[in-house]
Amino acid sequence: MAALSEQERQAYWHYNVQLTIVLLVIWFVTAYIVSGLAAGWLNRFTFLGFPLGYYMAAQGSLVIFVLEIAIYAYLMNKKDREYGLIEEE
Repeated sequence: MAALSEQERQAYWHYNVQLTIVLLVIWFVTAYIVSGLAAGWLNRFTFLGFPLGYYMAAQGSLVIFVLEIAIYAYLMNKKDREYGLIEEE
């Protein structure tokens, strides 16, 4: 495992925090604004036989959250490789 300079550590941490904030904002918008506030409007449409507002509240925001976990893991593994922090498999 490579030792990072202080500047590299700060850049790595800054990237991590920015990525986390972006993903949490996307999840918040999906979970609370789309699924909550716009549910009445979304219910005019159906998805898999369910009103879309109901589906987004019940499953959609969870699916997006799981996808965001996979995206976070992929991007952080890529960043770890860039900084030489990836552990041997």
